[in-house]
Amino acid sequence: MRAENLKGPWTIPNLITLLRLAVIPLFLYSIAVERPVAALLLFVLAGVSDGLDGYLARALRMQSAVGAVLDPIADKLLMITSYIMLSIPSYRAPVHIPEGLTFLVISRDVLMMLVALVIILTTGMKDFPATFLGKTNTVIQILTVLAVLCADVWPLPMPFVWVPFGAVAASTIVSGFHYAWLVSRRVAEQEKAQRPG
Repeated sequence: MRAENLKGPWTIPNLITLLRLAVIPLFLYSIAVERPVAALLLFVLAGVSDGLDGYLARALRMQSAVGAVLDPIADKLLMITSYIMLSIPSYRAPVHIPEGLTFLVISRDVLMMLVALVIILTTGMKDFPATFLGKTNTVIQILTVLAVLCADVWPLPMPFVWVPFGAVAASTIVSGFHYAWLVSRRVAEQEKAQRPG
C-alpha cells in the first residue's frame, strides 16, 4: 500500500507513537518493582520509537494532525513520569533524580503550557515552534534519565549522573527564559501588526 493511499489518523508513525504510549506503563512498573534492566530496555525502546515515528512520518509523507498532537504528548508523558518515578525516595536504587530537579523540570513545562494557553485565548496565536534551546533541553533530559537507569544497572562513578543533573538544571532555566522572551516578542510583533496605520 502506498503512503498517499492511507487515510485517516491510523498511519504507521501514529501507531508507533501509540506503541510508545503503551510502553510507558510497563516502564513505570519495571521501576516500581525494581527491575532496572527491564526499565532501561523499555526506555531505550521508547526512545528508538520516538525517532522512528518522526523519520517515517517525513520519509513516507505521513504527517498528520493527530501525530502532531500525539507525539509531543507521548514524549512529555514519558519524561514527566520518568522524573517523578526516579525521584521517589522509596525507590530503592543506587541513584535517584533529585526531587528539586524534578520539580524544576515539571514546573517549566507546566508554566510553558499555561503561557501558551493564555496567549491562545487572548491573541489567537497558535503557532509555537520548538526552539534550539528547547530541543537541547529535551535531549539532555532524556540523557539524564538514561544515565540514572544505567547507574541503577551498573556501578558507575557519581560524576556520570551529577554532570547531567547540572546540565538539566541549567538548560531548563535558560530555555525557559528564552522561550518566555521569544513568546513575548512574537506577541508584541503581532499586536504591532494589528494596529491601524
